[in-house]
Amino acid sequence: MKKRVLIKIGSNTLTKETDQISRGKIEDIGRQLAALKDQYEFILVCSGAIATAKQFVQLEHTGKDINVKQALAAIGQPRLMHIFQENFRELGLFTSQCLFSYSDLQDDKSRQNIKNTIDVLLQNNVVPIINENDTVATEEIKFGDNDKLAAYTAAFLEADLLIIATNTNGVYSKASMEKGTPETILEVRDLQAMQKEISTTKSSHGTGGMQSKIEASAIAQEAHIETWIVNGLLDNFILDSFNATQPFTKIIAT
Repeated sequence: MKKRVLIKIGSNTLTKETDQISRGKIEDIGRQLAALKDQYEFILVCSGAIATAKQFVQLEHTGKDINVKQALAAIGQPRLMHIFQENFRELGLFTSQCLFSYSDLQDDKSRQNIKNTIDVLLQNNVVPIINENDTVATEEIKFGDNDKLAAYTAAFLEADLLIIATNTNGVYSKASMEKGTPETILEVRDLQAMQKEISTTKSSHGTGGMQSKIEASAIAQEAHIETWIVNGLLDNFILDSFNATQPFTKIIAT
């Protein structure tokens, strides 16, 4: 039986920390999924709709900032999915789009319907690409970042592993950062102790930061799911994580 892996890929990974969605990075992700598809079934939780839209349009800021972001998401989401579809199809991978909001996960029936749909997609070798439904979410019900969305989704979909892609080689120890020589904390069991090690800095496109990744890891840990925090900017970051050829932080499931 294939192991179920959920990978959260943020805007900074998809843009490679630029102002443009990187087709090369999306192809890189697709190549790795294709190489591992006989052993694992993959679910992607992807940001990037707003970043995609900003490449094509500039909206007048006539409403609340949240409304402008929702409008940008509505423009960018289908374009982003088209880029995934094009690149993955050339690698023999089929994709699907799944959008839902926090309120959907609060409702037992909706949550079960989502799980049933994604189970069928995976059984038919289709890669579900999930994002929060930003066009209907409001500030009160937004997850705030896709790290927690990924963790909640991994929990109710009963994933075996959660991988969170970021722009560092996992979590660096505070002492090594103060010395200017970042050193990855390779394994974590006590997340409360980990809190003392993290920076509060957020990435340029993302809304999270390392704090949200630790909070997401806590959600996954409570659901008995191991979390890996890896450097998504690197080529082959998924394969290298599985092969342990690149340092990353592994948060052990309880």
